[in-house]
Amino acid sequence: MNRLEGKSALITGAARGIGRHLAEAYVREGARVALCDIDAERARSAAAEIGKAAIAVEMDVTSQTSIDAAVHHITNIFDGIDILVNNAALFTAAPITDITRDDYARVFDINVSGTLFVMQAVAREMIARKLGGKIINMASQAGRRGEPLVAVYCATKAAVISLTQSAGLNLIEHGINVNAIAPGVVDGEHWDGVDALFAELENKNLGQKKQEVGAAVPFGRMGKAEDLAGMAIFLASKEADYIVAQTYNVDGGQWMS
Repeated sequence: MNRLEGKSALITGAARGIGRHLAEAYVREGARVALCDIDAERARSAAAEIGKAAIAVEMDVTSQTSIDAAVHHITNIFDGIDILVNNAALFTAAPITDITRDDYARVFDINVSGTLFVMQAVAREMIARKLGGKIINMASQAGRRGEPLVAVYCATKAAVISLTQSAGLNLIEHGINVNAIAPGVVDGEHWDGVDALFAELENKNLGQKKQEVGAAVPFGRMGKAEDLAGMAIFLASKEADYIVAQTYNVDGGQWMS
């Protein structure tokens, strides 16, 4: 349909999983995409497989120097950035009594500070260019509620929803729409790690947690990365010009708001 024809996008955490699937979807819709990731080698491999409309750029979202260099590099290559998808994130889980300051700081640094300061760097470029833009932050159903063993991750995703609201209200005067997507449980490499973590914390067999959460989804299964592509394309397109500061659930019916 080429809804993103002529647009350029930056996606963080794009070497694998959701980020990579969104990069593929954007390219199919006509966009050029920069796959940004701290794992530069894997990002290069993914970009090569996607095709000539994709490039790989190393970015550490916890380093302002890295963020600024990557955004500057992509801006020069693409002659601007029209779309940002803040996808880079880290999951953690522990009982409240076992949370460490180091783990807390690490997850907030990636999930919250990373989201904010990549958004800031790209927004500055968009404002200077005076052509507006679209920013999409990846939140989570975990940001809608607390979970017994997931306090830190839930708090980070609640912060992403709040940042989306504030940034959306602030940046729309420059023609920059900021919105978010809140996925539910999305199967894949990420959830294999989550399942293993819960197997240890809840004394479950490997695969048991994944089976349980999939069975609890009203749609009848866990989500797939591809299930998020439609919303990500829509929010990046002109069709979403009048949508500001919203977070959309794409979760098979797990949360209603």
